[in-house]
Amino acid sequence: MKKRLIPPLLAALLLSGCTQAPVREEALHILCTTYPVYLLTTDLIQGMEESEVQVELLVNSQTSCLHDYSLTVKDMKAIERADIIITSGTGLEDFMADALAASAAAVIDCSEGIDLLPAPEHADHDGHDHEEEYDPHYWMDPGCFLQAGNNLRQALTEFVTPAGPSAEYQLPAPTGLPGELSCPYLITFHDGFQYFAQAHGLTLLKAIEEEEGSTVSAQEIKEIVALIKEYDIPAIFVEKNGSRSTAEVIARETGCKIYELDMLMSGDGTGIRPYFDAMTANRAAVQEALQ
Repeated sequence: MKKRLIPPLLAALLLSGCTQAPVREEALHILCTTYPVYLLTTDLIQGMEESEVQVELLVNSQTSCLHDYSLTVKDMKAIERADIIITSGTGLEDFMADALAASAAAVIDCSEGIDLLPAPEHADHDGHDHEEEYDPHYWMDPGCFLQAGNNLRQALTEFVTPAGPSAEYQLPAPTGLPGELSCPYLITFHDGFQYFAQAHGLTLLKAIEEEEGSTVSAQEIKEIVALIKEYDIPAIFVEKNGSRSTAEVIARETGCKIYELDMLMSGDGTGIRPYFDAMTANRAAVQEALQ
């Protein structure tokens, strides 16, 4: 029989005297809803045989926003066979709330105890309001991402003995933004970069949520152009694989450059290394753009 949700913090208390997970006779099927938690999970189960644990990624899409994501037949089958479903939490998986409620799988929320930022107030350009209480993109702050990893380690111990790093995740040697930037201000075309900005001592002046096929208003463009001129901003940032149309309009009008930042909503790597590679690339892009 499959077990219901045990929050990571409660699991940590229950397991304080346990060092060994129960032995299973068949492979444990783990379904990760998003790429960041998939990277954490595959890092923690490294070295384990496929006959012991099988890990699957549900959403590996270039879409920057999951509000309008629709579960496919393949997705529903993956949810049905899962013993454990690992979520990012903070409302990011609202698109599959009904499927989660109907599933017999245990659900692990990796966001337990993380100091979350309020969700930006905005509406989609197609007229759909976003009503999250918190910004769900906490993994863009390396400290929050590693805390999610430690939450996951504690929760997984109920089911398996993680074969990844034996100690808690720790922040690596500082690889932040060296020296002083001449312009410590970000203008981005996704509102999920406020964790990244906070973690690196930057100010997110403006964020536009631009989806493919949507239109940013002339007023919003005018506001961004005014900010670029007021703060003498040399570059603006689009999300990797995201729309560039409005950014290109603004670049032509102001002469600023366009750089890409990776939100890590998709990828083909496993383990924790792809995350740190992406964050290093993001920091390098900011350093080059705003020096």
